[in-house]
Amino acid sequence: MHKVYLNGSSGKMGQSVIKLITESSNFINIEDSISAADIVIDFSHPSSTSKILEQCIDNKKPIVIGTTGFKIEQIDKIHNASNIIPVLLAANMSIGVNNLKESVKLFLDKNLEDLHCLIEESHHTEKKDKPSGTAIELNHFVEAADRNQKIKSIETISNRAKNVFGIHKILFYNNTKEIFFKHEALSRKCFAQGALVSAQAISNYKPGIYKFSDILN
Repeated sequence: MHKVYLNGSSGKMGQSVIKLITESSNFINIEDSISAADIVIDFSHPSSTSKILEQCIDNKKPIVIGTTGFKIEQIDKIHNASNIIPVLLAANMSIGVNNLKESVKLFLDKNLEDLHCLIEESHHTEKKDKPSGTAIELNHFVEAADRNQKIKSIETISNRAKNVFGIHKILFYNNTKEIFFKHEALSRKCFAQGALVSAQAISNYKPGIYKFSDILN
């Protein structure tokens, strides 16, 4: 039984995680104190993440961070914390997005044509950071995966609309063709499931900074 302290429990993602915890026989939600928990899951705000990170260090608790929109100095603080505790930092904890990356990598490994790349992300109107953390992550991913150096430009477009949980599209194109990859989340459940999978895995890890793909591979 994994005891989880959820930072950001009143938010929509937090409520999705709590719902899965109450339905699970492997997790229990700890509301009172981090010291009584085995692991911390954070879906909050960058300023709140920084505060809870200090408590995790003091109590030697691993943390799964799904919050996005960090400034450079806040990212540095997270990396410094990973010298003391295990930290999983992921803008997106959907297994489907990880599969999307694998498909894109296979395509880029075999691509020998000059192409341009367009990354388009769509989220609900309450999401404040733009572009999304996942879109930024996908941008870096495409740059790193383009070992043949055939991607000549990368552009990112952000959309906000009601009742959109998360859509990410990657388009590769030139004047003769278009190749299109897409992942759409139909509910927050897929992200909550990924958070609990991450929590269970990272509880056994040594101090360090980890990506969501690290626990899947």
